[in-house]
Amino acid sequence: MLRWAIIFIIIAVIAGVFGFGGIATGAAGIAKILFFVFIVLFLVAIIFGRKSNV
Repeated sequence: MLRWAIIFIIIAVIAGVFGFGGIATGAAGIAKILFFVFIVLFLVAIIFGRKSNV
């Protein structure tokens, strides 16, 4: 799950660069949504991905 979160955050950042650069105006809004969604997924993966021996 951590791998997917990293992949999608990279995609969101690339979409953001295109959107904020004026290449695709609609991509900026999508990139913002994807960015925050996958930040949350990344944090969830870090929290629940740890294997503790407690």
